Amino acid sequence: MNNNNDLPDEDNWLLDDAQEASDDTTQSPLKRPWKVLIIDDEKDVHTATRLAIQDIRFKDKALALLYASSAEEGFQVIAANPDLALVLLDVVMETDDAGLRLVRRIRSELNNQTVRIVLRTGQPGQAPEQEVILDYDINDYKTKTELTVQKLFTTVIASLRAYENLLTIEKNRQGLAKILEGAGDLYQLHSLKEFASGVLKQVSTLLDVGMDGILCVENGNQANGRLAVEVLAATGSYEYLTHTNDFSALPELAEAITESLSKKKSIYRHPYDVLYITSQNNREFVVHFSPPWPLEDIERNLLEVFCQRISAAYDNLYLYQQLRKSQEATVVALADLAEFRDSDTGQHVLRVQKLTDALANELKKMKCYPQDLTSEFMEMVGMASILHDVGKVGTPDHILFKPGKLDPDERTIMEQHANIGAQILHKASLMVEGNSYLAFGSEIAGGHHEHYDGSGYPQRMRGGDIPLSARIVAVVDVFDALLHKRPYKEPWTLTETMDYIKARAGSQFDPHVVTALVALVSENRVPFDIPKI
Repeated sequence: MNNNNDLPDEDNWLLDDAQEASDDTTQSPLKRPWKVLIIDDEKDVHTATRLAIQDIRFKDKALALLYASSAEEGFQVIAANPDLALVLLDVVMETDDAGLRLVRRIRSELNNQTVRIVLRTGQPGQAPEQEVILDYDINDYKTKTELTVQKLFTTVIASLRAYENLLTIEKNRQGLAKILEGAGDLYQLHSLKEFASGVLKQVSTLLDVGMDGILCVENGNQANGRLAVEVLAATGSYEYLTHTNDFSALPELAEAITESLSKKKSIYRHPYDVLYITSQNNREFVVHFSPPWPLEDIERNLLEVFCQRISAAYDNLYLYQQLRKSQEATVVALADLAEFRDSDTGQHVLRVQKLTDALANELKKMKCYPQDLTSEFMEMVGMASILHDVGKVGTPDHILFKPGKLDPDERTIMEQHANIGAQILHKASLMVEGNSYLAFGSEIAGGHHEHYDGSGYPQRMRGGDIPLSARIVAVVDVFDALLHKRPYKEPWTLTETMDYIKARAGSQFDPHVVTALVALVSENRVPFDIPKI
């Protein structure tokens, strides 16, 4: 244990050779300082070291000095500050090798390979220099008597420069990994609002800070002093902008956004940093974020790379949305074809679409069929339901519009519409990879006349063998048909309709779907007006 609390007389080892400790005395108070930890069991060493190095500047950044008086205390400080740049570490403290043991714990237990470690000792015989340098992952080894102010200055600057180089390499590695992972996540998002929120999240992750941020899209309309942008997503103190789009209280930010859009480039003017992003279809976006410190060059470079990935991800989203719109247009065209022969069908299919979506959501709320109620299912089933009777284009008019009950032969012809619709839609769906409105429509067209007990048509499927989409539409179709006037019947009351459907739960209809419908009706949540009779 080193019990010598007196500073050596020779050279006054830390306080001699005083000189200007920086080549640039100006310092931005906003820049993140270099964290330096002094670990020593002598208070005088802490004081002398602080006086010697506290005014050092490197790359226009000051030092933030932390202190510990034992190896164990030092370990706790290092664990709580993974961004430490330098540790000035005494060898002999609570034990003769306390400092050496701490070196091993830093590198192995904390897995901190970037912090620079400089060992200092007043008793070099306790730990011979050559052995220590070879056996321990340290960056320098000094006796306290040789560390004049000038030499300590040199040691600190050399250590910070080495730390910065290692940090740059590590940040590049981690940043590129985050970019690849984050951009991959953006490719999975299927709406512009989701995409915007995802971008803000990924920028925050890339910079490794929580932040206030906004993402805007240029809309070309500037009026009443408002910016020509639409706020798609906002976090933190900017969240109100998603509702108002009013930047009047933020003139400096508005100026930075306007400049970014005008010059078509990113603006780094802390605290008003703005990323500029453009896409192949000429949509322009700006992202503002507010990290606590001005961005370093490496962070700017990573953000510029991320902007390129954001642009590609948005182009992918745009193409995805165009594909979906094309599918929806196809669905609507097919539904219009079926409607052309029946003036009532248009309103019927719209009601079927709304109630199908409502029942799917109610089933999800009830936690039924979680394996079937995927996000894709929830997104498509309502639109696909409007195709449930598209096969009736092949049904003769004298049967389709017959006012009375169909005879057995006519019933056989009428029932063919389920297979006709399923086959037409299945053939079309093969032209689209993966699930589509057409694929779900084929399931519904072919299965919405099947009965839960296997007594329906055309395949006499039963229970879970009938696609869930078809089991939902089976209930919806009958519910709407009974409530409204048809060529072959007058409308029923809501009570009569519900009694009919509830009586057939488990035989004609999926009982869970019936339960969901009962909940919607009893709570007046049916998404269209029920006829008054």
